Amino acid sequence: MPELLRSGALAGAVVALCALLPACGSVDGASNRIASMVTPYKIEIVQGNFVSKEQVAALQKGMSRLQVREVLGTPLLTSIFHANRWDYVFTIKRPNVEPQARRLTVFFKDDLLDHFEGDEMPSEAEFVAKLDTRNRASGKVPVLEATQEQLSRFPASPVPPPEAATSQAAEPALPKSYPPLEGPASGR
Repeated sequence: MPELLRSGALAGAVVALCALLPACGSVDGASNRIASMVTPYKIEIVQGNFVSKEQVAALQKGMSRLQVREVLGTPLLTSIFHANRWDYVFTIKRPNVEPQARRLTVFFKDDLLDHFEGDEMPSEAEFVAKLDTRNRASGKVPVLEATQEQLSRFPASPVPPPEAATSQAAEPALPKSYPPLEGPASGR
């Protein structure tokens, strides 16, 4: 008899397990639906330097490395193995928006700009328009200039009289020579 109880208990356990397996699937489906409704905050990932069409237009053959750095900023990639090449790479990944990636490579010859190549860069206004999610439907860049009517609401700043401007500009004359920074050497 104990064997029958064991086999009956085993059969009951198998039947209960078979009954619970479909329930696990429905619980899993419900949990997936709930998880799809509740999404975590996804951050915006920006890497590199944004290079605009205006900056690329300012590049001229024969510019020094310093001049190129002043126009484009510090390159994202430099290599000791490719010392005559600077890479400017810009990527931005935003939630629910297609990632953007742009690349510009600058080549030097004898420390002077020889040529550059890369993707077509957007203008600053085009780039800002793509970033603004509020105006995404209209695609228009807001006007950033104040009209005369808007400016008239603010009082004009008082202009100092010409005498005050010249008296502030007149500074005492600098001495012709300065005393030495160190005193005479002591006899050690």
